[in-house]
Amino acid sequence: MLRHTAGPAYDELARLAERGPLRTRGPRPVVRDVGYYEPRPGAIEAFARIGAGDRLRAMAFRLELGRDHRWRCTAVELGGPRTRTAVDN
Repeated sequence: MLRHTAGPAYDELARLAERGPLRTRGPRPVVRDVGYYEPRPGAIEAFARIGAGDRLRAMAFRLELGRDHRWRCTAVELGGPRTRTAVDN
């Protein structure tokens, strides 16, 4: 996904990839729900709720359509019971 990322979201995704915050030694993570909101044409804010055993985390992305008609991730946020990271656009 990094090659489809722009701005500060690139650094945030690289940091998340290194930390592996969704890795677990227990049950395998499962996407429990997804959704999106379109705040304006050419921008989508999407989310997923990810469960692993009794733990539930949330991951959100902001996708923007570029002049080249390619979607790029411009913000990412990962939330959970103890860790939360965000990148503002």
